[in-house]
Amino acid sequence: MRYTEYRPNGILKDFIQCYFVCETDIPVMTDDKVFATGAIEILFNLGADGPQQIKNGEMVTCPDIQLWGQTIQPFTFTSYGKHCMFGIRFFTHTAACFFNERIEEFNDRVIDFKELGGKEAALLHLRLMEAKTPDRRIDLVEEFLMKRLLASGPKFSRLKLINNIMLDLSREDFLENINTVAAKYGLSSRYLQKIFLNYSGLSPNLYTKIARFQKSLYRVAENKLSLTSIAYECGYFDQSHFIKDFKFFTGSLPSRFSPESSTDFSAALNN
Repeated sequence: MRYTEYRPNGILKDFIQCYFVCETDIPVMTDDKVFATGAIEILFNLGADGPQQIKNGEMVTCPDIQLWGQTIQPFTFTSYGKHCMFGIRFFTHTAACFFNERIEEFNDRVIDFKELGGKEAALLHLRLMEAKTPDRRIDLVEEFLMKRLLASGPKFSRLKLINNIMLDLSREDFLENINTVAAKYGLSSRYLQKIFLNYSGLSPNLYTKIARFQKSLYRVAENKLSLTSIAYECGYFDQSHFIKDFKFFTGSLPSRFSPESSTDFSAALNN
């Protein structure tokens, strides 16, 4: 599987981590593990044959456009097909600016995006299928995203506050001093957590756990450091806390984790 990332343009650089393409030349069977990334994604199937998910021994055609909410609990899915997927990956706290729905309602769900995006989403999919180059596809997607962003109103106006909170979240003592951080913005700690949930679908505590886990995931995949070294480098109190969180998010002990268990992660790791 080939995996390629593309950078967003203009104002969308503040909202979109990247656009990406996952594709294969022939139909392949994939048995994939999905785990927390801290990001919400939209995937457009641009292949002539859409990937089919295998459920209870039967082939089920996947939606042409899929919205992947925040993955918290790991899950495995098996699919078959010739892949050509174009994806949009939002920053943790920015996807809410493109939706009217409560973002936390998407958690641990894969949703048919046509049910949310309606005719505009269906038309975009058709135009992406007709586009011949990555640049043209990005232009089409960004036109679609800008329309939704400009219609977001109050969510867009509060983004500066959320950006500042995200910076504060990088402090190791954030959770211990959340009242102080909230007071800096004239908020109660309870309201600060509510705002963060509304924009990311996650509590501040869960977000920091996912951020630590993601950092540790790459260290485990590199297989260059001891588990104790990885634990301390990634901000865990000790090795046992690291192992507990890693198993929660992957369903596997770090000593038994295989990067190949996730096609997308393996492709991104080798990109």
